[in-house]
Amino acid sequence: MVVKAAVEVMGHELNVELYPWQRSVMLAKTQPKYAGYFPEYYFESEDVIFSQSIGSGPLGFAEHTSTPITWSSLQDLKTVKLGVINGYVNTQKLDDMIANGDIEVEAVVRDSQNLHKLAKKRISLAVIDSNVFSYLLSTDSTLRQQKGRLQMNPKILADKQLFIAFLNDEEGKKWKKVVDEGLNKIDVDKIMSTYFSSIEQPK
Repeated sequence: MVVKAAVEVMGHELNVELYPWQRSVMLAKTQPKYAGYFPEYYFESEDVIFSQSIGSGPLGFAEHTSTPITWSSLQDLKTVKLGVINGYVNTQKLDDMIANGDIEVEAVVRDSQNLHKLAKKRISLAVIDSNVFSYLLSTDSTLRQQKGRLQMNPKILADKQLFIAFLNDEEGKKWKKVVDEGLNKIDVDKIMSTYFSSIEQPK
């Protein structure tokens, strides 16, 4: 909603196509018809440039209601199996521990897959933005029946800013300028709050 508002206030039309995360990144980087991809967390890169923030999302863990997990540091999670998304940037510390093999993970291409696995207790925790969690449990017909089985762990990893990633070329710079100017003309926080408050929260 934020990106749509920012683009439209500048007199343009937004067309969005939904793909698994790694394919979205690949298409944006290789197909000229795509101006960028979102939502993305910031990371150091020479290949892409980032818009101004399009909002923020609390990154944390979904868990099964019958087996909640108490943890104070990521070291406490070495004995549990995490569900992650292929190609996602999480937090530096978590990604380093995953890369070093300190935490056992299973990777999938969609958040909904992790939530289904979590409902069946095939994993102990699933890394997910809490807004995405609420959205999926309210809008995905295959997940609605899992509402009583799944919840967000009360401790979050980070409240992360969200961005659009554009290819670092003239076309990407052009659309970054358009979006950034549009973002300056709208109330991002109000749009985010209105949108997510309209989504039924999982019970």
